[in-house]
Amino acid sequence: MENTLENKILLSTSADQVRVEFYKKTYKHVAGGVLLFVFFEYLLLQSDVIVNFMMSMTQGWRWLVMLGGFMFVTNYAESTVLKTADKNKQYMAYALYVFAQAIIFVPLLYIAIYYTESAELVEQAAIVTLALFTGISAVVMVTKKDFSFLKAGLTVGFFIAMGLIVAGSLFGFNLGLWFSVGMCVLAGGSILYQTSNLVNKYGTEDYIPASLGLFASLMLLFWYVLSIFMSRD
Repeated sequence: MENTLENKILLSTSADQVRVEFYKKTYKHVAGGVLLFVFFEYLLLQSDVIVNFMMSMTQGWRWLVMLGGFMFVTNYAESTVLKTADKNKQYMAYALYVFAQAIIFVPLLYIAIYYTESAELVEQAAIVTLALFTGISAVVMVTKKDFSFLKAGLTVGFFIAMGLIVAGSLFGFNLGLWFSVGMCVLAGGSILYQTSNLVNKYGTEDYIPASLGLFASLMLLFWYVLSIFMSRD
């Protein structure tokens, strides 16, 4: 069964109580995604084989292969949760996406934890990320503004970012601190856009697609907040 506009009730036309329940479900699923990410990451970092393999994939064209695989999984997961009303398939796609995030984070977290011999840096970055995520989301909830106009700018921004990442990987130059700052701004815009979609785009049963979108933006923000913290050392 397809999740089309013809067979779903839009949240924007629903009663306040329905919207509140939708928000609760959505953010519970985002929290669940974070906990599942932590669980996956813990298991992955225990395996020397996986860590060594992922560290070997961080240079040049190999990293581009990893990013290509990650983008493929992302597109599959997003397409699945949007095109099917089967909750089991949606949950499987969401879990697959969380696992892909855990895989791609292995090198960054390994460096942050084991090279600094402490998880303190990761904890600080996580706190800052959650604070920013909460604050940005609150802006939408309080003002109730429609931030759908950000879509075009975000699309252009992500294409530019991908171009710079590809160039940096192929030609071996460091994108630096300001690139991470710019990506944090882009991630913040993505959170505004995704939170705005909670009211203006999704149906009352679309809390899993909504959760995936917010989780993706949250993890993007975490990646670059952690990168900024690591650049200080």
